[in-house]
Amino acid sequence: MSKRSFRIALVVVVVTLMALGTVALVLWRQIKNYPHEARSGKGVEVAVAIEPGMSFPRIAERLEKAGVIDNARWFRLYAMQEGATTRVRVGEYKLMDNWTPEKVLDTLLEGVKDVTVTVKIPEGLNMLEVLDLIAAAGVADRGLLEKTARDPAFLQKMGIAGETVEGYLFPETYKLKVPSTAEEVLGKMVEQHRITWEKVQRQHGPEIAKLKEKMGWSDRDIVTMASIVEKEAVVDAERPRIAQVFINRLSSASFTPKRLETDPTIRYGCIVPVQKSTPCQQWDKRDRLHRAQLDDKANPYNTYQHEGLPPGPIANPGKASIEATLSPDGTDYLYFVARDARNHAFARTFDEHKRNVDKYMK
Repeated sequence: MSKRSFRIALVVVVVTLMALGTVALVLWRQIKNYPHEARSGKGVEVAVAIEPGMSFPRIAERLEKAGVIDNARWFRLYAMQEGATTRVRVGEYKLMDNWTPEKVLDTLLEGVKDVTVTVKIPEGLNMLEVLDLIAAAGVADRGLLEKTARDPAFLQKMGIAGETVEGYLFPETYKLKVPSTAEEVLGKMVEQHRITWEKVQRQHGPEIAKLKEKMGWSDRDIVTMASIVEKEAVVDAERPRIAQVFINRLSSASFTPKRLETDPTIRYGCIVPVQKSTPCQQWDKRDRLHRAQLDDKANPYNTYQHEGLPPGPIANPGKASIEATLSPDGTDYLYFVARDARNHAFARTFDEHKRNVDKYMK
């Protein structure tokens, strides 16, 4: 090779190295500055859901598609450098479209702070009323709540033998995460019922055994009766007596036919079940019951027409009504009528009851 050719080759090598060095320097600066360079967005909030099981490449692609970052590959490389690809927390994120990659990644690592609301579920509401309260608090979608409350797979998972969660949404004050899935919310309430029931079993084991033997009842039957007591009683002092009246009606040899004859069961059958009889469909639930509803044999919850317990609970009873059902007061009353908004007049015979009705209802 001539000296001239050598010099040319040397110049080419030097220029190439300088060019590569310049490119490397520019690339190094880009890598160094990347985390701190804000995206040229519009300053708007963007919702991004990070779901369980998502890989980091998929997370980066979702962020890029949402307009939170510009380059999924660069963001992935940055996260790999930080050792953060396996530490992103799931959740519903509110991110800005003009944040730096560093701010975006730090937010994903910090996780979504739970927003909670306090929801008080009073005793004696039916499941639709409970679902309304949960939905009104913004915890979960009303339609999904009801769908889950009637879902056979969910009921089987929760160990509920009936067609709905009725009776097992325990009345309590709950702190609920917003948003929550329908299964999370209803599962929490059913679990609270289970905890309460297990406590009651420990405290009233002999009474439960005695009641089951006398009446041939299951745990669900006890909850059903407790729900009726809950709907009829206003003051705690009357719960054991009202429970005793209903038990007497079903167990006394002299009382036939063995019908509970309580209005709340009819109302329930006209409001909550999906399939409703014609008289129920024609009834305005804001109105009092009429003869058509009282005589309606097609309503399986009509305890004026059908003997024994209704098909299932008609409300969600609290601990006091459950305990009253297990420990009725032992009296021989068979009838009661409201004296005022809180108290009842009790009677042993129909004639005595009729006099009470004439006195207090007129």
